[in-house]
Amino acid sequence: MKETMIDAKQVVFEYIRRDEEGNVESVNRALDQVTLEVKKGDFVAILGANGSGKSTIAKHINAILVPTEGTVWVDGMDIAREDKIWEIRQSAGMVFQNPDNQIIATVVEEDVGFGPENLGVPTEEIWKRVEQSLKAVGMYEYRSHSPNKLSGGQKQRVAIAGIMAMKPKCIVLDEPTAMLDPNGRREVIQTIRELNKKEHVTVLLITHYMDEVTYADHVIVMDKGKVVLTGTPKEVFSQVEIMKQHKLDVPQVTELAYELKKRGIMLPDGIITKEEFITALLDCVKQKGREYGNYLR
Repeated sequence: MKETMIDAKQVVFEYIRRDEEGNVESVNRALDQVTLEVKKGDFVAILGANGSGKSTIAKHINAILVPTEGTVWVDGMDIAREDKIWEIRQSAGMVFQNPDNQIIATVVEEDVGFGPENLGVPTEEIWKRVEQSLKAVGMYEYRSHSPNKLSGGQKQRVAIAGIMAMKPKCIVLDEPTAMLDPNGRREVIQTIRELNKKEHVTVLLITHYMDEVTYADHVIVMDKGKVVLTGTPKEVFSQVEIMKQHKLDVPQVTELAYELKKRGIMLPDGIITKEEFITALLDCVKQKGREYGNYLR
């Protein structure tokens, strides 16, 4: 049985707005009794419309925020303990939307080595980690380049390499492809999948692109600060109407299969890839062919 990497129980978080005298003007409950668990080595995706609370829960996992109520444990450590914050941030690295906010050096390999250097890692070990991390994200040949000359997708892969060089057990990615074009998005998602499968890094991906989560082990859907749906991608995306109620789409191929099924074509629920759709549609055609042949006899 897999060990638990992230364990959140009954988490409440409130953003409190105060006036100049310190009096409370308003309270916005961003998280409302959120409970979730992520196992080590899993690829988990969190979906939700704007304001659903998905980015707020991500900031708890990296101990940027602490709960108003409830508990969050990361790799066996309570994020509310100030003496554990440094260890928690070493265990759970964070990648944000804009890679420019995380890249600070003028040469790619120096940027990737910045994190380990701050951790006090010996110089020889830093360069080993830099090489390994850049190779893991497919950016080793750009090690001597200026980050400013890279594409958006390449910059994000360098940002991920910088986190990887710190040897985290978990990477939390908060909408890492939101500012990228389709090619950049593909590059980054492929990189994340390979890190999860080959390096066994636990991945928590927060996104609003449905196609990015079809290969996840588990999907969590949030709305208005609550967890409203959980399951495998097939289980979640087969509930098309519920997803729409929460202002979310499903992958295009899932939507197409759903519409065809409403029109009488007997396709199975939970189609989430083009390959599954083609196979299922061909099976329907073959079945109709057999029925027509029997009718002619």
